[in-house]
Amino acid sequence: MFSGLIAYRGRVRSIEMLSGGGATLVIECEGVERERPEVKDSIAINGVCLTATRIDGATVSFDVIPETISRTNLGTLRTGDRTNVEYSLRIGERMGGHFVYGHVDAAACVMSRTAEGQGERVRIERPPELAPMIVDKAFVAVDGVSLTVAATGEGWFELALIPETLARTTLGERPVESRVNLEVDPMARYAYAVTASLGKGRTS
Repeated sequence: MFSGLIAYRGRVRSIEMLSGGGATLVIECEGVERERPEVKDSIAINGVCLTATRIDGATVSFDVIPETISRTNLGTLRTGDRTNVEYSLRIGERMGGHFVYGHVDAAACVMSRTAEGQGERVRIERPPELAPMIVDKAFVAVDGVSLTVAATGEGWFELALIPETLARTTLGERPVESRVNLEVDPMARYAYAVTASLGKGRTS
């Protein structure tokens, strides 16, 4: 479980695509000395919950399975790319974002970026299957960052990013047409699933 508040960054040391469709991803992570993760711990990389398989100093290795490659932007990473890093929550820690599972629903395209006040307005593709759960003022995790939906429209939603978010996370570097990982708010997911099931149970 994560909060979507990004305190650390990472840099890709290597990514090896495997013949079976998965990959081995090696990230040089900030915060290892302070957070002291262990092998088998969960760490979110760009909002994707991964299991640490090897830790060597600040370098952490992960196995990325084909399902994860197909649903996220991890397969597009290249050596030297920067990533968002979040270590899993501990009991008693302050909860300032929203509950993020690291179970990415889809990778979506950045459609536009526009300066707005001190920050930026970013428009992102809204996949049809996620549209009922990405609504105005709802939470959404984008590359693992807990954010509030500022506006929605046909096939898109917008974020109003503050300077702190732009500076601290990779969202300040995502160019138009790049892809970001989306995870809808778990509460919205469950509410939608319940209402959808009730609708299916109705008879005329």
